[in-house]
Amino acid sequence: MEHHRGQWGSNLGFLLATVGAAVGLGNIWAFPYKMGATGGFPFLVVYLILAALIGFPIMISELAIGRKVGRSVLVSYQRLGGRTGAFVGWLAMLSPLLILSFYTVLGAYCIQYVALNFSELIGLAQISHISGAQSFTDMLTNQPMAVLFTLLFIGICFLIIRGGIKDGIEKFNKVGMPALFLMLVVVILRAVTLPGAVEGLKFMFAPNLAPFTSLEGFLKVLSVAGGQMFFSLSLAMGITVTYGSYLSKKEDLVKNSLLIIVSDTLVALMAGMAVLPAAFALGGEGAEMAGPKLLFITLQDVFNAMGPAGPLFGILFYLLVSLAAITSAIALIEVLVTFLVDHTVLKGKTPNRSRIVAAVCFVILVMSALVAADGLGANGLWVPFHQTGLNLSASWLDFMDFISEGIAMPLGALIMSLLVGWKIGPAAIQEEVRLGDSHFSGGLYRFYRICIRFVAPIGMAFILYGQLSAFLSPAG
Repeated sequence: MEHHRGQWGSNLGFLLATVGAAVGLGNIWAFPYKMGATGGFPFLVVYLILAALIGFPIMISELAIGRKVGRSVLVSYQRLGGRTGAFVGWLAMLSPLLILSFYTVLGAYCIQYVALNFSELIGLAQISHISGAQSFTDMLTNQPMAVLFTLLFIGICFLIIRGGIKDGIEKFNKVGMPALFLMLVVVILRAVTLPGAVEGLKFMFAPNLAPFTSLEGFLKVLSVAGGQMFFSLSLAMGITVTYGSYLSKKEDLVKNSLLIIVSDTLVALMAGMAVLPAAFALGGEGAEMAGPKLLFITLQDVFNAMGPAGPLFGILFYLLVSLAAITSAIALIEVLVTFLVDHTVLKGKTPNRSRIVAAVCFVILVMSALVAADGLGANGLWVPFHQTGLNLSASWLDFMDFISEGIAMPLGALIMSLLVGWKIGPAAIQEEVRLGDSHFSGGLYRFYRICIRFVAPIGMAFILYGQLSAFLSPAG
């Protein structure tokens, strides 16, 4: 590989960074809620099956494509897949840009809640005397503060990414991911010991085969679990291709793919054990259980009810969530940075990484300032298609989410699986994977070939349909 790109310092660093990219806000609020809302055990079983049949082949393909070409996601797909590959590459570039426009704002909310709980702890401010709903509304409608904390969040990401793959992203994740895991364990221990917490665990894990007794129920579980699996593993966002492009030829892509999938699922389950028992203990079944309201209303009410120890656990929890948001955000930003770095080199020029990172972060700040000022639709800003009353238009966040997660990502993964399965060919992926794993043959390779040619395209078509149906249904 060219000197300007560098490589991961170790396979552990790559794994921690890739797991960190996958472990984000969606794991913490979406995975546990969706699991509980679709029967718990059935969701988990379907999720794991889909992760094996769709997640694994797509992930190993993305890693192999990135490492084989050793360039950005756009160039990698373009060189292997021609015009169709270039289209997939552009979709994989568009998704991170749009996701970052709102992901940075949600990350900023997490940092703001760390500050609020810290102020409560040292006596500078009091939020425990008001409801979580009121404090959240106050935050959403304070537009200057929302933009300021968004700037702070992006600034933190800038300082990490400007150091490069080895000295920036890898070094941060080697500290950040173990810290996230330890904080998660501490929060779990406190959450499951709260009175009534067992109801939250039942919500997730109690055996319930009712969803499988009807075709409608089964299709719902399949759709929800498939969508969550796809987004939870950060597929079709350009991250896996980009991180794979910095990977040594000696590394075992099969083992790494399996470790990433297992680790991400484990952390998602742990996040559920940290969040839902606490939500049920003090909020009951009537509490807000999904999306930002779960994190910023229900959980803040939990911390307010803990007495003097509440702000301390609030700081710990929101630090944990902030860390998860940062590890995902830096991976998304790196997709765009790598493209611009490689583009500069291909033009025969020497890239200035710090300037490129600053330019990317500035563009993201401009877009995210609009989302922050909108305040999840609380401040009356104009939103495209708002008059339609659909889920895609309730706020700027919803609109950006619709374009990226509703269309670009599932469509990109669908075309990518067809591209690999029928144009590039599974054999090309096998050749790259076998550089680090001579066992990618026989039954395992036949399993991969069947999945990438038939199972993944059908599954991604179903997920794309499910996403479009969800976004294009009436809001409310």
